[in-house]
Amino acid sequence: MSYNLVVVHLVGLFVIVLGDGGGLLSPSELEMFVDEIPDMPKIKGYHLLDGVPVSSSLKITMFPKYWKFHRDLPPTKVFAFGETKRTATVPGPTIEAVHGVSTHVRWQNRLPSKHILPWDPTIPTAIPRTNKGVPTVVHLHGGIDEPQSDGNSNSWFTARFQERGPTWTKKTYHYHNKQQPGNLYYHDHAMGLTRVNLLAGLFGAYIIRHPEVESPLGLPSGDEFDRPLIVFDRSFRTDGSIYMNSTGNNPEIHPQWQPEYFGDAIVVNGKAWPYMTVRRRKYRFRIINASNARFFKFFFGNGLRFIHVASDSVYNDQSVLTKEVLLGPSEIADVVVDFSKSKANSAILHNGAAYPYPGGDPADENNGKVMKFIINHHREVDSSRVPKKLIEYPMPSLSEVTKTRYIAMYEYTSATDEPTHLYINALSYEDPVTEQPKVGSTEIWNVINLTEDNHPLHIHLGLFRVLDQTNITNIEEFKECMTKINNAKKCHIEKYARGRKLSVVPYEKGWKNVYKMNPGYITKILVKFAYIHTNASYPFDATAEPGYVYHCHILDHEDNAMMRPLKMVK
Repeated sequence: MSYNLVVVHLVGLFVIVLGDGGGLLSPSELEMFVDEIPDMPKIKGYHLLDGVPVSSSLKITMFPKYWKFHRDLPPTKVFAFGETKRTATVPGPTIEAVHGVSTHVRWQNRLPSKHILPWDPTIPTAIPRTNKGVPTVVHLHGGIDEPQSDGNSNSWFTARFQERGPTWTKKTYHYHNKQQPGNLYYHDHAMGLTRVNLLAGLFGAYIIRHPEVESPLGLPSGDEFDRPLIVFDRSFRTDGSIYMNSTGNNPEIHPQWQPEYFGDAIVVNGKAWPYMTVRRRKYRFRIINASNARFFKFFFGNGLRFIHVASDSVYNDQSVLTKEVLLGPSEIADVVVDFSKSKANSAILHNGAAYPYPGGDPADENNGKVMKFIINHHREVDSSRVPKKLIEYPMPSLSEVTKTRYIAMYEYTSATDEPTHLYINALSYEDPVTEQPKVGSTEIWNVINLTEDNHPLHIHLGLFRVLDQTNITNIEEFKECMTKINNAKKCHIEKYARGRKLSVVPYEKGWKNVYKMNPGYITKILVKFAYIHTNASYPFDATAEPGYVYHCHILDHEDNAMMRPLKMVK
């Protein structure tokens, strides 16, 4: 086998990137809809004792292995979660938890001494002292849990915990599962390596169920009719390996870092453009966008519609019938599709989102298709239903707001106008913490997007509702002031926030933990740092170290360095 050897000498480190000899594979060489979609293995985060669910302790390990993404593609080297190497999968197993019953997980690293993908030490990055081992740490996205179990980016560890990051605290994470029922998502969160660790395969679904609350809704249920769909994009070489450009857009500054990763093939549950055979009835799909940077605008080619029932980790107040669903990276849409409404015996799920979103290239014949549903001819009795009213959680009054903040998003470019890095509030992650909400408080955050990209903002621990989206007029003038002093009030934001208003789409009017911040807009969100379903306090000390974070969830942006610390106070 031939190799391309690239050696980059930086800050005293030799970064060696071994590129397999296989050339970039054209996606047109992979026939669509030939692989049946797999259902990922399920692991219960509890066990039954005399018929009652009680807490379980799990051991889930990250392994190197080979994974078959397509019938005609050679096996691909990946990093995969599993209880054993044989059962490890990409995506990882779906963890099923029960509301009110804790799950303890020891996340174990058995990864090799070197990464399978190129990484860039010139951005803030977890680098072991020995330069050996792949740093990882797991964040439960959407989880409301103690800081020590939140997967802080500096709490990384290498194989067998041989090396540990500066904020590492414990081997076994405690997930309380006391929050509202809903869909969560576990994934790697290591400093500066999140984009490559997820590209390698380190992510999976986590569901908190609350039968007493959910069963009366009558939604489709059971393993056959309630299915997670984890959607992401990848490019491959002809030898099957994952392709990632090893040359940065500003190689003199960042030899490897690129502002966004976009793959040519669309993968669902570990298979490129799969098919799924369905019965002529209702199905529930928990759709997670696990891409680094790609947005998806899902729609059916034959006119089938989605009934949207939950967004991210929270049920909607009401079900919403919609022709399309737009998901940014890490957003989750919980939808019901009624295949009895289809006149045809098949339906293709399409993607219509530009990349980068919203001003990039239009979706093409490859990334514009996601998967195919083959619909059984026979009609059948379907006892499931989708009620109009779902689960309503109280909306805090504006009189409860204790603090109003301005959060500005910046992109910095080189002399050639290529992005070099991105900051929130013109600050790096290492700069002192500026956001210190009180535990139990409600705040207003005015998020000002001064860039040309849509940035999905994710706030750890908190949940929020979108109140208003207003276009910023004379934005270049306002941006000039902000670049100088980074103070929205002193730059008279009220003078500029007078443009067109965007309404919030009906299925996103509820509680969210990620929201797409439109470019050139100020988006007002109401953030709650407390449970939304009860007045009970957190069963943990949210003020403990290492605290939390908030960040853009385009992983290439988060890694460089669109993330800030969030420190709760009493």
